[in-house]
Amino acid sequence: MRYLSTRGHPERRRFCEILLEGLAPDGGLYLPERYPQVDAATLGRWRDLPYAELAFEVLSLYIDDIPSADLKAICARTYTAEIFGTPDIVPLRELEDGVYLEALSNGPTLAFKDMAMQLLGNLFEYELGRRSEELNVLGATSGDTGSAAEYAMRGKKGVRVFMTSPDGRMSPFQQAQMFSLQDPNIHNIAIAGVFDDCQDIVKAVSNDLDFKRKYRIGTVNSINWARLLAQVVYYFAGYFQATGGNDKQVSFTVPSGNFGNVCAGHVARSMGLPVRKLVVATNENDVLDEFFRTGIYRVRSAADTHETSSPSMDISKASNFERFVFDLVGRDASRTRRLFEEDLGTTGHFDLSTDPIFSEAASRFGFASSRSTHADRLATIRDTDKRFATLVDTHTADGLKAAREHLEPGVPMIVLETALPIKFAETIVEALGRVPDRPARFEGIEALPRRVVQLPADAEAVKAYIVRHCA
Repeated sequence: MRYLSTRGHPERRRFCEILLEGLAPDGGLYLPERYPQVDAATLGRWRDLPYAELAFEVLSLYIDDIPSADLKAICARTYTAEIFGTPDIVPLRELEDGVYLEALSNGPTLAFKDMAMQLLGNLFEYELGRRSEELNVLGATSGDTGSAAEYAMRGKKGVRVFMTSPDGRMSPFQQAQMFSLQDPNIHNIAIAGVFDDCQDIVKAVSNDLDFKRKYRIGTVNSINWARLLAQVVYYFAGYFQATGGNDKQVSFTVPSGNFGNVCAGHVARSMGLPVRKLVVATNENDVLDEFFRTGIYRVRSAADTHETSSPSMDISKASNFERFVFDLVGRDASRTRRLFEEDLGTTGHFDLSTDPIFSEAASRFGFASSRSTHADRLATIRDTDKRFATLVDTHTADGLKAAREHLEPGVPMIVLETALPIKFAETIVEALGRVPDRPARFEGIEALPRRVVQLPADAEAVKAYIVRHCA
């Protein structure tokens, strides 16, 4: 399997090369040259596999430069009941007729990001060990990516983590999870700005090829194909749990800000998983909803990016969206480059509303979308608690609202759970008047000493910090 850039760089790379790299040299994102196809017989063979074995089967279609025995061992070491709290790893439960919740938040940091980060940490350590090399991971987080990455990488041999986050924009619990870590290979950097500023810094550093190579910069954000690939697995797992046979379609609703989680669903559907709809659920930062309704992709400025009660989706530049647009325009790299580098870079938007291909986002690729507000989240949290004795976090509430707007008779709708409610306790208290339960290991975490540095929204300042701590 070889990988190409969405912006047309001529070089084709193998999996372990892009694992440690992140962005392509031309600023594009990596995708496989083709999506391996999965037929009904293969689905039947996979249906009853334990999660770790299913992960091996999916990943081995894309990874041919790690020996099978080693890859199988990495998957077995990653997806265990000890790490994820249940042998099912991602158990599915029917909330109401036709609506299901797929639990993705049983990992070490209580968020779906653990599903990919735990694998990524083990892949990094394995490949760096093979090469006798070190890696400096630079990331950006709006909340859950940072803690998931840090918990996955802490203590890993040959890996340092430099994680940027928007100063004061995460929930107190999210901040405490990250900033309380004292491991010497973990560096937290609070940026004076919004998440998009953090993301821009990561891209700017990644695009400085000399710096990137000299200081061995890698990324754990979902621009890293390996992370997105790991997320493909739980779409298959959810499908198998919701259906009794391989002739039935399901739909998925995915709370999404950076488009990584739902892009994994796009990959699964492109492989042949019988997915009818992929519903993108956004909050007030509705850049993605606007595109799927109108064909116009319009990023917002930092001043126009709302601070909401589902903060992990307070994003106005969806990094992974370029991967889908590349497929939407027929894998035309020159057009993708024009849209994202020239049109978006010059005017802050691009417009496909009058192009016939825009209709294919729904008709061919199955995409739909919805938007939620703070009032919607409160109402959904209250309703779900009252009717089903189930407490959901704010992002999952966005997903449930969107799911109900796109239900179809006879088609199971699977909502991907995003995080445990304790991560957003303030809004749960506002909705229900009580504090959600927290795992015992996180009692008093907000009072622990913090290890974090504040820096301006400037790539050069972040590069200087990295240089100082790599000496």
